[in-house]
Amino acid sequence: MSTQLLHAPLDLASIGPASRYVLETREELLTYETEELAAVRFSIILTARWVASDDEAPERRAELRSELELLRKHYGDKIDEIAMTFGVQQAMQTKDEVERTVVVPVEVGPISTPRRSARQRDYSEEDRGL
Repeated sequence: MSTQLLHAPLDLASIGPASRYVLETREELLTYETEELAAVRFSIILTARWVASDDEAPERRAELRSELELLRKHYGDKIDEIAMTFGVQQAMQTKDEVERTVVVPVEVGPISTPRRSARQRDYSEEDRGL
């Protein structure tokens, strides 16, 4: 088989039903992999925010740092997996898309310490007679 055949543009009009199924399945798999990469990216951002938070105990922050390391490794592995399945260019495009679109709202804070507004603190202090 010549390499020219491998690099020839795909003519969707001339492919059969089985080929269309393969293309659709491939697109679905890429969508799934992209969503997984986005979920890991979200976790990285949120965990990094918790690591930097003064609300967390030093022991908890150390745990979060090691979890953050694992998440970053998993993120790189997921990009490698996409590159091996769909090609390096597609992996880089997917990575760029995920990094542009995944955001964590500012108000999302650490789980371990519930955030209370100043008004909530005032009411609860009044209720306790303070």
